[in-house]
Amino acid sequence: MLTVIAVHIAAAVLAVMAGAVVFLFEKGSARHRLLGRIWVSAMFITVLSSVYIRELNPGHFSWVHGLSLLTALSLVRAIWAIRQGNVRGHAFAMQGSLAGLVVAGIAAVATPHRLLNIVVGGWIARGFW
Repeated sequence: MLTVIAVHIAAAVLAVMAGAVVFLFEKGSARHRLLGRIWVSAMFITVLSSVYIRELNPGHFSWVHGLSLLTALSLVRAIWAIRQGNVRGHAFAMQGSLAGLVVAGIAAVATPHRLLNIVVGGWIARGFW
């Protein structure tokens, strides 16, 4: 289980980093498209790995898995929109997915007894932050 969580966290961290760069720099460039593909891949890995994490409702899906489904649908919507030439729809779906990722990360760090809460709390207690 810890391996799945590690993959989930690593993919989410990669998605945050790639998403921040895509968000901040020129749109439509080759770099934007490459980093966007990396971001979408990392997001899909994050979504797929979440299916195997069932700690909130042991052995069963929880409401968090609904958010994973929403994220997957948003990514598909964004890809479909840009392929149809709908830049505004693409941007809206991507920005919403990035915002959701950041909020989910903050929630994971702030929720007691979650792995990120324990790890980050340990870093803060030891003065690494």
